[in-house]
Amino acid sequence: MIRFLLKGILRDRGRSLFPLLVVTAGVFLTVAFYGYILGMMNNMIRSNANLRHGHVKVMTRAYAQDIAQVPNELALTGVAALSDELRTSYPDLDWVARIPFGGLLDVPDDEGETRIQAPVAGLAVDLRTSGGPEPGLLGLAKILVRGRMPRVPGELLMSDELARKLGLDIGGKATLITTTMAGSLAMANFTVAGTIRFGIRAMDRTGLIADLADLRRALDMDDAAGEVLGLFKDGIYRSDQAAAVLRSFEGRYAGRQGEFLPAMQTLAEQPGMDIIIGRMRYATSAIVFIFLLAMSLVMWNAGLVGTLRRYGEFGLRLAIGEAKGHVYRTMLAESLLIGVLGSTAGTVLGLSLSWYLQVHGIDVSSIMKNITFLMDTVLHSKITPLSFVIGFIPGLLASLIGTAIAGRTIYKRQTARLFKELES
Repeated sequence: MIRFLLKGILRDRGRSLFPLLVVTAGVFLTVAFYGYILGMMNNMIRSNANLRHGHVKVMTRAYAQDIAQVPNELALTGVAALSDELRTSYPDLDWVARIPFGGLLDVPDDEGETRIQAPVAGLAVDLRTSGGPEPGLLGLAKILVRGRMPRVPGELLMSDELARKLGLDIGGKATLITTTMAGSLAMANFTVAGTIRFGIRAMDRTGLIADLADLRRALDMDDAAGEVLGLFKDGIYRSDQAAAVLRSFEGRYAGRQGEFLPAMQTLAEQPGMDIIIGRMRYATSAIVFIFLLAMSLVMWNAGLVGTLRRYGEFGLRLAIGEAKGHVYRTMLAESLLIGVLGSTAGTVLGLSLSWYLQVHGIDVSSIMKNITFLMDTVLHSKITPLSFVIGFIPGLLASLIGTAIAGRTIYKRQTARLFKELES
């Protein structure tokens, strides 16, 4: 019976082609859209992790208590040995040391007197090590507006908006006034090597990126850092693996007392990110549900219309003596076969597009020339086990339910009126 119905579907394009195309298109859009939403969520998490939080973050226990205040007086020491230990114990992650800092930027006039001052907040990262991961993690090449990357000691990158507000050009001099790790006053002279645009309003008003070695020297933080960030090498945050790293790391210091002992937090545990990740997951689920509902209604309507157009065929089959129940069951079987064929084809097409976007992505930096964001400008998708089956939900159920509802009229047909309908 199934073989007979399949031959009928394949040979009679007039009755099967339109429903098959609708199911294929609907499932393709469902799978591709689901993968894109997951990819977009991963891009947002990746941008936050690369810029500030990491997938896991190591700091002192005291620093973790006041992390929002960025207390460098509570920073880690012996960072070189700690970083080597982390790389050996957790080779699946890249480990980078950073120093978030704040202070006052003093810009002198031609006579060396203060011309203008502005509060600044910055990040010290390893910019000058050849082949280092930091420029790539922060996407500095993409957000560079003027100038170049720092090459020699004493050079930094400054927000383009801040530089224009202070009247600083490339090569301009400024003095950073801040406090050392010990709490004493510190002043360090810097040269603007380039300007960048973060795309984040608060950072564009006050943002600086300096080399880690320069800030260590200025803040008396030799072999110290506020934070050591760990990021998975493929850039994808995995909460279960991050939690496993956290448990293993905490086990090393279990039972030991001291506010300057290292502590670790995962991305989801850090201030603000727990809310963002939770809301993003709810938002993603809501968007996917709404899209599934919309595609289900479209395919339901297609199944309904396709069945209504075949009333003449059903009347003829009833007139020659075929039982109403048999006609109804064959309709449902045909709808199920069309759903399986269309869902399979749509899933293959959707997964193919999602795979391409996941591996290669689409670079949209050309349309962001005037709006440069400190985030991945390559759109990626993500394939999960659910991607293989999510298209079958509307592909099978919607078309089957639409046919089932439309086919109920078969039981209402009056055999006495069939010949009159067939004559018209």
